[in-house]
Amino acid sequence: MQIKDSVVFVTGANRGLGLEFAKQALARGAAKVYAGARDPSKVTLPGVIPVKLDVNNPDDVAAAAKLAGDVTLLVNNAGIARLTQGLTRPGAAELLRETLETNLFGVLATTQAFAPVLARNGGGALLNVLSIVSWISVSALPEYSITKSAAWSLTNGIRNELRAQNTQVIGLHAGYIDTDLTRGFDAEKSAPSDVVRQAYDAIEAGEEEVCVDEATRQVKQALSLGVYLQDPAA
Repeated sequence: MQIKDSVVFVTGANRGLGLEFAKQALARGAAKVYAGARDPSKVTLPGVIPVKLDVNNPDDVAAAAKLAGDVTLLVNNAGIARLTQGLTRPGAAELLRETLETNLFGVLATTQAFAPVLARNGGGALLNVLSIVSWISVSALPEYSITKSAAWSLTNGIRNELRAQNTQVIGLHAGYIDTDLTRGFDAEKSAPSDVVRQAYDAIEAGEEEVCVDEATRQVKQALSLGVYLQDPAA
């Protein structure tokens, strides 16, 4: 599908990568862009339609899908990450549950709500923002790594299920991206503008998966060869 003349809904669109998705959708000629955020007053980008959306709130999700009944592209971008002391430390289970609620069940909730909308509008496309840690666990963010791995599996399942309604489902994998989420990490980071450009190019090319940086491409290739990859920071 083409971004031009499409109707785009971006979750977590008030800042960071979500804001960039909204900006570039407008720049590529989208007919309409909905910007979902827990606090819609923080959506200040001219030209978008702010929508109250906490992906963990069923009422918010249902209301958003009802309001945006013309959507042809859903970008599941909303996500959280918390630094941790490790999976075997006290509190790990609670943190994992909290992170799963947004990064896995939140994605499932918005997908369930918008899948019928996409079907009514000809199929369209759905993009899930995943990560290099879908395939390799990072010691500082093990709960986040688990949730992104689960979200990758969810994405593959959604793709199989929605193929019958002609919905293109894309998984976006990236290493560190220069946003608030990675502030404080001393690592090479991709520019949000480059990540989003590659994501939209992949949608328009009809692809199902896109790895936006060399590290992510190397990890995927290594796993396809059956090579176990250890967290380089460990």
